[in-house]
Amino acid sequence: MSSTAVRTWGRPADQAGAGWAVVDVETSGFRPGQARVVSVAALALSDDGNVEKSLYSLLDPGVDPGPTHIHGLTAEMLAGQPTFGDVVTDLCEVLQGRTLVAHNVGFDYAFLAAEAEMVGAALPTDTVMCTVELARRLDLGLDNLRLETLAAHWGVTQMRPHDALDDAMVLAQILKPVLARACERRTWLPVHPVSRRTWPNGRVTHDELRPLKAMAARLPCSYANPGRFMSGRPLVQGMRVAVAAEVDRTYEELIERMLHAGLAFTESVDQHTSLVVSDVPDTRQGKAFQARELNVPVMTSAEFMDSVVSVIGGAQIEDFVGSDLGDDQLALF
Repeated sequence: MSSTAVRTWGRPADQAGAGWAVVDVETSGFRPGQARVVSVAALALSDDGNVEKSLYSLLDPGVDPGPTHIHGLTAEMLAGQPTFGDVVTDLCEVLQGRTLVAHNVGFDYAFLAAEAEMVGAALPTDTVMCTVELARRLDLGLDNLRLETLAAHWGVTQMRPHDALDDAMVLAQILKPVLARACERRTWLPVHPVSRRTWPNGRVTHDELRPLKAMAARLPCSYANPGRFMSGRPLVQGMRVAVAAEVDRTYEELIERMLHAGLAFTESVDQHTSLVVSDVPDTRQGKAFQARELNVPVMTSAEFMDSVVSVIGGAQIEDFVGSDLGDDQLALF
């Protein structure tokens, strides 16, 4: 059994990538593997957002098309259209080597992965990016982050909402100014890994795309915990950092930076916590309150983002294997 993705999260907006594959699917329901894709659109974009190739197709799902009042597709319109298996090779050509981008990427990726598994195919996708999460980081001052709201904000005309091709084209046009804004603000892009496994029988399965917060606390850290953060000194790799609910930045952005710098994310505040990030340090509940009770330092999200760029090296965990430290001392790390 093998898994393909390299586990790195996020990247600076001004760092060159291998291009984007903007996708949108319309479906017969909301549960991948049970509901089916009824139309798919994918646009291959260069790293600066110019369209290089595209794919669009209605699909015959072999089941009731579901919410026709949303996507406008009837059983009669879909009868005789290609199946997902008919278009998967062309779709993979668009996706190959690019970061898959969608507005709520977890939804689109889950459906494409489920359809690919049904026909014995593997999506050649190792990274994805959600434009909802990216827009959330840009402080656009909008009432919501729906695609039509972003389209209006950036002056992009949306002709047919919930049409896969139109939604993909709108998102592709939005992506250019969004990436430019991210560069101006030095915002990291939420480019996250996805993985797939090849089993001994040759079957390929795609691992579920989970929110980073749900995964980060269980990720092993390569560095020993050096203890509490001390004001006036730099952060050290291996420090355990908790994030309070009261932060101006998104959880995913803060956690991306922690993992990239070699810090460890923790969901709890205890005697081993090095630092708590909170923009409201004087709360009477939550992680900032717990930090005060345990004398754990508290830092604002702005201070953390300034500090995380200059984290200093820590002690690799393997450095402690075979050392003279006893089990009780190792437990402190």
